[in-house]
Amino acid sequence: MNIPLVTLLGRTTLAFLAATGAVTSFAGEALRRAVQPPYYRRQILRQMMEIGYYSLPVVGLTAIFTGMVLALQSYTGFARFSAESAIPNVVVVSLTRELGPVLAGLMVAGRVGAAMAAEIGTMRVTEQIDALTTLSTDPFKYLVAPRLIAGIVTLPMLVLVADIIGVLGGYLVGVYKLDFNDATYIRNTMDFLQFQDVFSGLVKAAVFGFLITLMGCYHGYKSRGGAQGVGMATTNAVVSASILILTFNYFITEAFFAR
Repeated sequence: MNIPLVTLLGRTTLAFLAATGAVTSFAGEALRRAVQPPYYRRQILRQMMEIGYYSLPVVGLTAIFTGMVLALQSYTGFARFSAESAIPNVVVVSLTRELGPVLAGLMVAGRVGAAMAAEIGTMRVTEQIDALTTLSTDPFKYLVAPRLIAGIVTLPMLVLVADIIGVLGGYLVGVYKLDFNDATYIRNTMDFLQFQDVFSGLVKAAVFGFLITLMGCYHGYKSRGGAQGVGMATTNAVVSASILILTFNYFITEAFFAR
């Protein structure tokens, strides 16, 4: 049976609006619970370790090789116009404004978002969340709020470290492979870098941290259907977080740098 195009479009639009409303309602409830006491400080610290400290190796490797590749690619392009001196500027601005927060966000979404969805989803299908409610423990306060707080606080720190490591990667390639003077490379980097470049990247990181933890918690909390449902929740958490990161990256960039 063929479904008319208008009917299919209408169903898709309604499903999208229903999903958007459900996520927005979940986010509003989670934020409301996050700002109200009591605070589970041990859970917040645990999630900060999971998101920040344990993600540092993969984010650091991504950042340093991104900086190195960016320096090489910039050199091959700028050498045609005898503009090699602009390589430090391009590396530091690209990393602090875009590549640092976006790549760190995507890597954390793949590692942390999936883990959150799997953990909370398993608790949902095994009725551990219902047991928390029975014990007079608010699941939003105990499971969701600490993850949201940790994501918003920790990801900017992670991105700041990624920016430094990425610039170091560009420095290593520029000085030891492309024969730049080390003092000149550092001076060009520091002279061209502006506060707004770093600040915009950190704002993006805070938003991305919220989105990653929100999607991980939402899809895990709403999962149904046993092991298969947990697997679908994990996949949906990573995909939706990645799409939202790229979408919000554009709007935040436009808000900071559009003229």
